[in-house]
Amino acid sequence: MQRILVIAAHPDDEILGCGGTMAAHAQVGDAVHVALMAQGLAARGDTSAEAFAQHQAAAQRANAVLGVQSVHFGGFADNAMDSVPLLHVARAIEALVAQLQPTTIYTHHPGDLNVDHRVVSEATAIACRPQPGCGVDQILFFEVASSTEWRLGGAVQAFAPNWYRDITAQLDTKIAALRQYDHEMRTWPHARSYEAVSHLARWRGATIGAEAAEAFMLGRKIQR
Repeated sequence: MQRILVIAAHPDDEILGCGGTMAAHAQVGDAVHVALMAQGLAARGDTSAEAFAQHQAAAQRANAVLGVQSVHFGGFADNAMDSVPLLHVARAIEALVAQLQPTTIYTHHPGDLNVDHRVVSEATAIACRPQPGCGVDQILFFEVASSTEWRLGGAVQAFAPNWYRDITAQLDTKIAALRQYDHEMRTWPHARSYEAVSHLARWRGATIGAEAAEAFMLGRKIQR
């Protein structure tokens, strides 16, 4: 059994990035946990405690659809994680890694346009430094529609997937989980629409000869 930790910036990033993969892990008995580091409320214009509670409830419902065992909330301010010392974010992630003892971590690509995504990715790398006693054997970067592909070319390393998960059997489950975040979704042809998410999965699948897939970049792999 693998122990999986998905570390995402905002509620819905985890489903967009690797919801099908999370479902596949859960279906074979792997322990899947999720950390959502920022509140994810700024775009909605309501940062009240009530709105945060509703957002947390939606996250719990969405991840329950996938079979996730636990969801953890960091509570950092939305779209302002670069205003917090990076060490504070890294320590919060370190504490979760120590608690949950994951063997595989999925997190944001470090070149995403969204600043919170970049901070979370870098903080994860810091928290999971391959020191003696670190049990994280694998780190994979996922893509998030309406962030990863919006980064201007040449600014940073582009997302160039070299790791794929066939999610043909899990695509419907991914979309069902995403519907718990319906308030975050947009209408087609926006990149963050149900149609776009499905099209991306179909395209990633076509690149490996499958009906649907999720794509990743390997950050690190330790073979023990």
